[in-house]
Amino acid sequence: MIGAILGDIIGSPYEFDENNIKTKKFPLFVGKSTFTDDSVLTVAVAEALMDAREKGLFASQNRQDGDDDEIRDLVVKSLKKWGRKYPSAGYGARFIEWLDHGERPYNSLGNGSAMRASSVGWLYDDLDTTLRMAELSADVTHDHPEGIKGAQAVASAVYLARTGSTKDEIRKYITDEFGYDLSRTCDKIRP
Repeated sequence: MIGAILGDIIGSPYEFDENNIKTKKFPLFVGKSTFTDDSVLTVAVAEALMDAREKGLFASQNRQDGDDDEIRDLVVKSLKKWGRKYPSAGYGARFIEWLDHGERPYNSLGNGSAMRASSVGWLYDDLDTTLRMAELSADVTHDHPEGIKGAQAVASAVYLARTGSTKDEIRKYITDEFGYDLSRTCDKIRP
């Protein structure tokens, strides 16, 4: 989680930079460096899931389990609390609308749910629970299958790294499980 937040802060001055930095040689921290919505909502998800653990709530693959709704409620409450605490962090328009008026997810397939999922991979002791909790953390806003898949990919990669999988094993899992092509170079991705 610290790495995700540091990456957010380090990348913040370049996020909308039309110069499209293509080098690894740049200052890590400059005057414009700041946390963004990605850090705020990462903390929010971590808080909600730690609260769920303290209450003994665990998601189940069985969607009839009442804990799932309670976990979702904790995530919504925390996202709204932290989002309102930092209203100028750079949220997307749909999230702002949801923050102010929404109670239902808005079928987003964007990467916001993936950007906030790093804590999920640290909190659970098995991959099935990690995947289910990533789904629950995502689907309160990003209930499109692609939005959920992105959160699950990030959370499972963190979990696998934490539990000793190699980079090649993680790459194979993400490719096989989620269908992401991880062989592309940065130059092929940029366009």
